[in-house]
Amino acid sequence: MQKDFILPDIGEGIVECEVIEWKIAEGDKIEEDQIVVDVSTDKAIVEIPSMFNGRITKLYYAEGDTAKVQQPLFAIELEGQEEGIEQSTLVESKSVETAFTQVEEVVQPAVAQATGDSEKVLTTPAVRKMAREHKLDLATIAGTGRQGRVLKEDVLDYLSEKKTPAVKQSSEAEDRVEPIKGVRRIMAERMSEAASTIPHFTYVDEVDVTQLMELRQNLKESYATDDLKITLMPLFIKALSLAIKEFPILNSRTNDDFSELTYVGSHNIGMAVDGKTGLLVPNIKNVQKLGILDIAREVMRLTAAARSGKIEPQDLAGGTITISNIGAIGGTAATPIINSPGVAIVALGKIQSLPRYNEQGDLVARKIMTVSWSGDHRVIDGGTIARFNNLWMGYLEVPSTMLAAMM
Repeated sequence: MQKDFILPDIGEGIVECEVIEWKIAEGDKIEEDQIVVDVSTDKAIVEIPSMFNGRITKLYYAEGDTAKVQQPLFAIELEGQEEGIEQSTLVESKSVETAFTQVEEVVQPAVAQATGDSEKVLTTPAVRKMAREHKLDLATIAGTGRQGRVLKEDVLDYLSEKKTPAVKQSSEAEDRVEPIKGVRRIMAERMSEAASTIPHFTYVDEVDVTQLMELRQNLKESYATDDLKITLMPLFIKALSLAIKEFPILNSRTNDDFSELTYVGSHNIGMAVDGKTGLLVPNIKNVQKLGILDIAREVMRLTAAARSGKIEPQDLAGGTITISNIGAIGGTAATPIINSPGVAIVALGKIQSLPRYNEQGDLVARKIMTVSWSGDHRVIDGGTIARFNNLWMGYLEVPSTMLAAMM
Protein backbone atom coordinates (compact mmCIF):
# COMPACT_ATOMS: atom_id res chain seq x y z
CA MET A 1 0.00 0.00 0.00
CA GLN A 2 1.02 3.60 -0.52
CA LYS A 3 1.23 5.91 2.48
CA ASP A 4 1.92 9.61 2.98
CA PHE A 5 4.58 10.51 5.50
CA ILE A 6 3.29 13.45 7.55
CA LEU A 7 5.90 16.01 8.65
CA PRO A 8 5.87 15.72 12.45
CA ASP A 9 6.05 18.50 15.03
CA ILE A 10 9.82 19.12 15.25
CA GLY A 11 10.03 21.96 17.72
CA GLU A 12 8.31 24.37 20.07
CA GLY A 13 5.61 26.11 18.05
CA ILE A 14 7.30 25.45 14.71
CA VAL A 15 4.69 25.32 11.92
CA GLU A 16 6.96 25.22 8.86
CA CYS A 17 10.51 24.47 7.81
CA GLU A 18 12.72 24.74 4.76
CA VAL A 19 13.68 21.61 2.81
CA ILE A 20 17.48 21.74 2.71
CA GLU A 21 18.52 18.46 1.08
CA TRP A 22 16.77 15.27 0.07
CA LYS A 23 18.90 12.24 0.90
CA ILE A 24 16.85 10.08 -1.46
CA ALA A 25 15.01 10.42 -4.75
CA GLU A 26 11.66 9.24 -6.04
CA GLY A 27 11.95 5.55 -6.72
CA ASP A 28 14.57 4.91 -4.06
CA LYS A 29 14.15 1.98 -1.71
CA ILE A 30 14.66 2.97 1.91
CA GLU A 31 14.74 1.27 5.27
CA GLU A 32 13.22 2.16 8.61
CA ASP A 33 15.22 4.87 10.43
CA GLN A 34 17.10 5.81 7.24
CA ILE A 35 17.53 9.59 6.94
CA VAL A 36 15.27 10.88 4.18
CA VAL A 37 15.71 14.67 4.28
CA ASP A 38 17.41 17.53 6.11
CA VAL A 39 15.08 20.41 6.99
CA SER A 40 15.90 23.76 8.51
CA THR A 41 13.66 24.94 11.33
CA ASP A 42 13.78 28.34 12.98
CA LYS A 43 16.55 27.02 15.25
CA ALA A 44 18.56 24.28 13.57
CA ILE A 45 18.89 21.72 10.82
CA VAL A 46 16.91 18.57 11.66
CA GLU A 47 17.28 15.13 10.06
CA ILE A 48 13.96 13.42 9.28
CA PRO A 49 14.10 9.59 9.24
CA SER A 50 11.64 7.18 7.62
CA MET A 51 9.33 5.21 9.88
CA PHE A 52 8.91 2.40 7.33
CA ASN A 53 10.65 0.09 4.89
CA GLY A 54 9.61 0.67 1.30
CA ARG A 55 10.11 2.71 -1.85
CA ILE A 56 9.72 6.47 -2.26
CA THR A 57 6.97 7.24 -4.78
CA LYS A 58 6.61 11.01 -4.45
CA LEU A 59 8.44 13.99 -2.95
CA TYR A 60 5.94 16.74 -2.25
CA TYR A 61 8.55 19.53 -2.03
CA ALA A 62 11.67 20.52 -3.92
CA GLU A 63 14.87 21.58 -2.16
CA GLY A 64 14.44 25.18 -1.03
CA ASP A 65 10.65 24.89 -0.65
CA THR A 66 8.86 25.56 2.62
CA ALA A 67 7.19 22.46 4.07
CA LYS A 68 4.26 22.64 6.47
CA VAL A 69 4.08 20.69 9.74
CA GLN A 70 1.31 18.06 9.81
CA GLN A 71 1.21 18.01 5.98
CA PRO A 72 2.51 15.23 3.66
CA LEU A 73 6.27 15.41 3.13
CA PHE A 74 6.71 12.39 0.87
CA ALA A 75 4.83 9.26 -0.17
CA ILE A 76 6.14 5.74 0.34
CA GLU A 77 5.07 2.37 -1.01
CA LEU A 78 5.33 0.09 2.00
CA GLU A 79 7.46 -3.01 1.55
CA GLY A 80 5.65 -6.36 1.43
CA GLN A 81 2.22 -4.78 0.95
CA GLU A 82 2.10 -4.26 -2.81
CA GLU A 83 -0.86 -6.57 -3.50
CA GLY A 84 -3.39 -4.04 -2.31
CA ILE A 85 -2.03 -1.17 -4.35
CA GLU A 86 -4.14 0.28 -7.12
CA GLN A 87 -2.78 -0.55 -10.57
CA SER A 88 -2.19 3.11 -11.49
CA THR A 89 -0.19 3.70 -8.36
CA LEU A 90 1.87 0.56 -8.91
CA VAL A 91 2.65 1.49 -12.51
CA GLU A 92 3.61 5.02 -11.52
CA SER A 93 5.90 3.74 -8.78
CA LYS A 94 7.56 1.21 -11.09
CA SER A 95 8.12 3.82 -13.77
CA VAL A 96 9.69 6.15 -11.26
CA GLU A 97 11.91 3.38 -9.97
CA THR A 98 12.93 2.43 -13.53
CA ALA A 99 13.72 6.02 -14.40
CA PHE A 100 15.83 6.41 -11.29
CA THR A 101 17.70 3.18 -12.01
CA GLN A 102 18.49 4.35 -15.53
CA VAL A 103 19.87 7.62 -14.20
CA GLU A 104 22.05 5.77 -11.73
CA GLU A 105 23.35 3.45 -14.46
CA VAL A 106 24.43 6.48 -16.47
CA VAL A 107 26.07 8.14 -13.46
CA GLN A 108 28.02 5.23 -12.05
CA PRO A 109 30.40 4.70 -15.01
CA ALA A 110 31.08 8.42 -15.16
CA VAL A 111 31.98 8.52 -11.49
CA ALA A 112 34.09 5.38 -11.74
CA GLN A 113 35.96 6.78 -14.70
CA ALA A 114 36.58 10.11 -12.96
CA THR A 115 37.68 8.72 -9.63
CA GLY A 116 39.55 5.62 -10.76
CA ASP A 117 40.14 3.31 -7.79
CA SER A 118 38.97 5.85 -5.20
CA GLU A 119 35.89 5.20 -3.13
CA LYS A 120 32.51 6.18 -4.49
CA VAL A 121 31.58 9.77 -3.65
CA LEU A 122 28.66 10.10 -1.22
CA THR A 123 26.01 12.41 -2.65
CA THR A 124 22.49 12.52 -4.08
CA PRO A 125 21.32 11.88 -7.66
CA ALA A 126 20.42 15.57 -8.00
CA VAL A 127 23.99 16.57 -7.16
CA ARG A 128 25.38 13.97 -9.56
CA LYS A 129 23.20 15.40 -12.31
CA MET A 130 24.45 18.91 -11.55
CA ALA A 131 28.04 17.66 -11.67
CA ARG A 132 27.46 16.02 -15.05
CA GLU A 133 25.90 19.17 -16.46
CA HIS A 134 28.96 21.19 -15.47
CA LYS A 135 31.42 18.38 -16.33
CA LEU A 136 32.77 18.23 -12.79
CA ASP A 137 34.64 15.43 -11.05
CA LEU A 138 32.87 15.00 -7.70
CA ALA A 139 35.99 13.42 -6.23
CA THR A 140 37.73 16.82 -6.46
CA ILE A 141 35.03 18.60 -4.46
CA ALA A 142 35.29 18.65 -0.65
CA GLY A 143 32.02 17.48 0.88
CA THR A 144 30.72 19.26 3.98
CA GLY A 145 27.83 16.88 4.67
CA ARG A 146 27.82 14.02 7.12
CA GLN A 147 30.53 11.42 6.40
CA GLY A 148 31.95 13.74 3.72
CA ARG A 149 28.75 13.77 1.63
CA VAL A 150 28.95 16.28 -1.23
CA LEU A 151 26.00 18.67 -0.97
CA LYS A 152 24.48 20.92 -3.62
CA GLU A 153 25.99 23.90 -1.79
CA ASP A 154 29.45 22.34 -2.12
CA VAL A 155 29.07 22.13 -5.90
CA LEU A 156 27.77 25.71 -6.09
CA ASP A 157 30.69 26.95 -3.96
CA TYR A 158 33.10 25.06 -6.21
CA LEU A 159 31.57 26.61 -9.31
CA SER A 160 31.69 30.04 -7.69
CA GLU A 161 35.41 29.64 -6.96
CA LYS A 162 36.06 28.60 -10.58
CA LYS A 163 34.34 31.75 -11.80
CA THR A 164 36.29 34.06 -9.46
CA PRO A 165 39.17 34.80 -11.91
CA ALA A 166 36.70 35.85 -14.60
CA VAL A 167 34.99 38.19 -12.14
CA LYS A 168 38.29 39.76 -11.17
CA GLN A 169 39.02 40.54 -14.83
CA SER A 170 35.80 42.50 -15.11
CA SER A 171 36.16 46.28 -14.89
CA GLU A 172 33.06 46.57 -12.71
CA ALA A 173 32.16 44.68 -9.55
CA GLU A 174 28.91 42.74 -9.70
CA ASP A 175 26.25 42.71 -6.99
CA ARG A 176 25.26 39.38 -5.52
CA VAL A 177 21.76 38.85 -4.16
CA GLU A 178 20.79 35.97 -1.93
CA PRO A 179 17.49 35.35 -0.12
CA ILE A 180 17.28 35.83 3.64
CA LYS A 181 15.75 32.58 4.83
CA GLY A 182 16.05 29.70 7.26
CA VAL A 183 17.81 30.29 10.56
CA ARG A 184 19.14 33.69 9.46
CA ARG A 185 15.63 34.98 8.75
CA ILE A 186 14.17 33.65 11.98
CA MET A 187 17.10 35.04 13.99
CA ALA A 188 16.53 38.47 12.43
CA GLU A 189 12.82 38.35 13.27
CA ARG A 190 13.40 37.27 16.87
CA MET A 191 16.17 39.79 17.51
CA SER A 192 14.03 42.58 16.06
CA GLU A 193 11.09 41.54 18.21
CA ALA A 194 13.21 41.30 21.37
CA ALA A 195 14.87 44.67 20.77
CA SER A 196 11.54 46.41 20.10
CA THR A 197 9.40 44.81 22.84
CA ILE A 198 11.85 44.40 25.76
CA PRO A 199 13.11 47.56 27.51
CA HIS A 200 16.85 46.78 27.65
CA PHE A 201 19.33 48.37 29.99
CA THR A 202 23.08 47.75 29.94
CA TYR A 203 25.52 47.34 32.81
CA VAL A 204 29.28 47.08 32.20
CA ASP A 205 32.06 46.09 34.60
CA GLU A 206 35.61 44.71 34.64
CA VAL A 207 36.60 41.31 36.00
CA ASP A 208 40.12 40.36 37.06
CA VAL A 209 40.45 36.78 35.80
CA THR A 210 44.14 36.32 36.61
CA GLN A 211 43.55 33.62 39.25
CA LEU A 212 40.78 32.05 37.15
CA MET A 213 43.18 31.56 34.25
CA GLU A 214 45.67 29.91 36.60
CA LEU A 215 42.94 27.54 37.81
CA ARG A 216 41.99 26.76 34.22
CA GLN A 217 45.62 25.93 33.42
CA ASN A 218 45.82 23.57 36.41
CA LEU A 219 42.59 21.84 35.37
CA LYS A 220 43.87 21.59 31.80
CA GLU A 221 47.11 19.93 32.89
CA SER A 222 45.27 17.46 35.11
CA TYR A 223 42.12 16.60 33.13
CA ALA A 224 42.35 17.72 29.50
CA THR A 225 42.38 14.94 26.88
CA ASP A 226 41.73 14.66 23.17
CA ASP A 227 38.04 14.22 24.05
CA LEU A 228 37.85 16.89 26.76
CA LYS A 229 38.93 20.46 26.17
CA ILE A 230 39.16 22.66 29.27
CA THR A 231 38.31 26.31 28.54
CA LEU A 232 37.22 29.20 30.73
CA MET A 233 33.59 28.84 29.64
CA PRO A 234 32.70 25.97 32.06
CA LEU A 235 34.06 28.11 34.93
CA PHE A 236 32.01 31.13 33.84
CA ILE A 237 28.91 28.95 33.59
CA LYS A 238 29.34 27.24 36.96
CA ALA A 239 30.03 30.54 38.72
CA LEU A 240 26.89 31.97 37.12
CA SER A 241 24.83 29.07 38.45
CA LEU A 242 26.19 29.59 41.97
CA ALA A 243 25.25 33.28 41.81
CA ILE A 244 21.75 32.42 40.55
CA LYS A 245 21.11 30.55 43.81
CA GLU A 246 21.23 33.90 45.61
CA PHE A 247 19.43 35.84 42.83
CA PRO A 248 16.84 33.46 41.29
CA ILE A 249 15.11 36.32 39.46
CA LEU A 250 18.01 36.29 36.97
CA ASN A 251 16.90 32.76 36.02
CA SER A 252 13.27 33.68 35.40
CA ARG A 253 11.17 33.74 32.23
CA THR A 254 8.21 35.87 31.16
CA ASN A 255 5.17 34.73 29.21
CA ASP A 256 4.15 36.29 25.89
CA ASP A 257 1.76 38.92 27.24
CA PHE A 258 3.93 39.66 30.27
CA SER A 259 1.28 38.60 32.75
CA GLU A 260 3.38 35.93 34.48
CA LEU A 261 6.96 35.55 35.67
CA THR A 262 8.25 32.01 36.16
CA TYR A 263 11.22 31.38 38.43
CA VAL A 264 12.81 28.42 36.65
CA GLY A 265 14.19 25.82 39.04
CA SER A 266 16.70 24.39 36.56
CA HIS A 267 19.71 26.49 35.65
CA ASN A 268 19.58 25.95 31.87
CA ILE A 269 22.38 28.32 30.91
CA GLY A 270 22.61 29.17 27.23
CA MET A 271 25.70 29.85 25.10
CA ALA A 272 25.50 31.95 21.96
CA VAL A 273 27.33 30.03 19.21
CA ASP A 274 28.14 31.40 15.75
CA GLY A 275 27.06 28.27 13.89
CA LYS A 276 27.06 27.15 10.26
CA THR A 277 23.40 28.10 9.87
CA GLY A 278 23.55 31.33 11.89
CA LEU A 279 23.51 32.31 15.55
CA LEU A 280 22.25 29.47 17.77
CA VAL A 281 21.84 29.40 21.55
CA PRO A 282 22.01 25.83 22.88
CA ASN A 283 21.79 25.52 26.64
CA ILE A 284 23.31 23.25 29.26
CA LYS A 285 20.56 21.72 31.36
CA ASN A 286 20.63 21.61 35.18
CA VAL A 287 23.99 23.31 35.63
CA GLN A 288 23.29 23.50 39.37
CA LYS A 289 23.73 19.69 39.50
CA LEU A 290 26.84 19.44 37.32
CA GLY A 291 30.54 19.58 38.12
CA ILE A 292 32.99 21.64 36.09
CA LEU A 293 34.21 18.67 34.03
CA ASP A 294 30.65 17.63 33.20
CA ILE A 295 29.91 21.19 32.09
CA ALA A 296 33.08 21.16 29.96
CA ARG A 297 31.86 18.02 28.17
CA GLU A 298 28.50 19.63 27.47
CA VAL A 299 30.16 22.83 26.22
CA MET A 300 32.19 20.77 23.73
CA ARG A 301 29.21 18.71 22.58
CA LEU A 302 26.83 21.63 22.11
CA THR A 303 29.40 23.90 20.47
CA ALA A 304 30.30 21.23 17.91
CA ALA A 305 26.64 20.50 17.20
CA ALA A 306 25.70 24.18 16.84
CA ARG A 307 28.62 24.94 14.53
CA SER A 308 27.68 22.06 12.26
CA GLY A 309 24.00 23.02 12.30
CA LYS A 310 23.03 19.45 13.24
CA ILE A 311 21.69 20.08 16.74
CA GLU A 312 18.75 18.52 18.53
CA PRO A 313 15.73 20.80 19.17
CA GLN A 314 15.73 19.89 22.88
CA ASP A 315 19.24 21.34 23.20
CA LEU A 316 17.85 24.70 22.10
CA ALA A 317 14.65 24.64 24.15
CA GLY A 318 14.13 25.68 27.76
CA GLY A 319 17.07 28.06 28.15
CA THR A 320 17.11 30.81 30.76
CA ILE A 321 20.08 33.17 31.20
CA THR A 322 22.58 33.43 28.31
CA ILE A 323 26.34 33.95 27.92
CA SER A 324 27.76 35.37 24.68
CA ASN A 325 31.53 35.02 24.37
CA ILE A 326 32.08 37.75 21.78
CA GLY A 327 35.61 38.25 23.12
CA ALA A 328 36.66 34.97 21.54
CA ILE A 329 36.44 36.80 18.21
CA GLY A 330 37.32 40.32 19.34
CA GLY A 331 36.04 43.40 21.11
CA THR A 332 35.98 44.49 24.74
CA ALA A 333 32.35 45.50 25.30
CA ALA A 334 28.96 44.99 23.66
CA THR A 335 25.25 45.65 24.08
CA PRO A 336 23.78 42.13 23.68
CA ILE A 337 20.10 41.58 22.89
CA ILE A 338 18.20 39.41 25.37
CA ASN A 339 17.30 35.92 24.19
CA SER A 340 13.56 36.04 24.95
CA PRO A 341 11.81 34.77 27.07
CA GLY A 342 14.86 35.07 29.33
CA VAL A 343 15.45 38.29 31.26
CA ALA A 344 19.24 38.70 31.10
CA ILE A 345 22.28 38.08 28.90
CA VAL A 346 25.97 38.79 29.44
CA ALA A 347 28.59 39.37 26.75
CA LEU A 348 32.20 38.49 27.61
CA GLY A 349 34.87 40.75 26.14
CA LYS A 350 38.37 39.70 25.20
CA ILE A 351 40.89 39.18 28.01
CA GLN A 352 43.66 41.79 28.08
CA SER A 353 46.85 42.12 30.09
CA LEU A 354 46.45 45.58 31.66
CA PRO A 355 48.27 47.57 34.37
CA ARG A 356 46.51 47.71 37.73
CA TYR A 357 47.52 48.81 41.24
CA ASN A 358 47.71 46.12 43.93
CA GLU A 359 46.94 46.61 47.62
CA GLN A 360 50.47 47.85 48.24
CA GLY A 361 50.12 50.50 45.57
CA ASP A 362 52.47 48.77 43.15
CA LEU A 363 51.67 48.72 39.46
CA VAL A 364 51.27 45.11 38.24
CA ALA A 365 49.99 43.36 35.12
CA ARG A 366 46.61 41.66 35.53
CA LYS A 367 44.31 39.73 33.18
CA ILE A 368 41.22 41.91 32.77
CA MET A 369 37.96 41.05 31.00
CA THR A 370 35.02 43.40 30.43
CA VAL A 371 31.52 41.99 30.96
CA SER A 372 28.47 43.68 29.42
CA TRP A 373 25.05 42.85 30.83
CA SER A 374 21.68 43.50 29.21
CA GLY A 375 18.65 43.13 31.45
CA ASP A 376 14.89 43.29 31.01
CA HIS A 377 14.07 46.49 32.93
CA ARG A 378 10.50 45.29 33.48
CA VAL A 379 11.89 42.51 35.69
CA ILE A 380 15.37 43.53 36.86
CA ASP A 381 16.54 46.88 38.16
CA GLY A 382 20.08 48.22 38.04
CA GLY A 383 20.79 47.54 41.71
CA THR A 384 19.80 43.87 41.38
CA ILE A 385 22.00 43.18 38.39
CA ALA A 386 24.90 45.09 39.99
CA ARG A 387 24.70 43.00 43.18
CA PHE A 388 24.31 39.80 41.15
CA ASN A 389 27.31 40.71 39.01
CA ASN A 390 29.40 41.47 42.12
CA LEU A 391 28.68 38.00 43.49
CA TRP A 392 29.50 36.35 40.13
CA MET A 393 32.68 38.41 39.82
CA GLY A 394 33.69 37.38 43.34
CA TYR A 395 33.59 33.72 42.35
CA LEU A 396 35.61 34.44 39.20
CA GLU A 397 38.24 36.67 40.80
CA VAL A 398 38.81 34.36 43.78
CA PRO A 399 38.03 30.86 42.40
CA SER A 400 38.59 29.20 45.78
CA THR A 401 35.29 30.80 46.92
CA MET A 402 33.55 29.18 43.96
CA LEU A 403 35.01 25.76 44.76
CA ALA A 404 33.99 26.19 48.40
CA ALA A 405 30.41 27.07 47.38
CA MET A 406 30.23 23.86 45.33
CA MET A 407 30.87 21.65 48.35
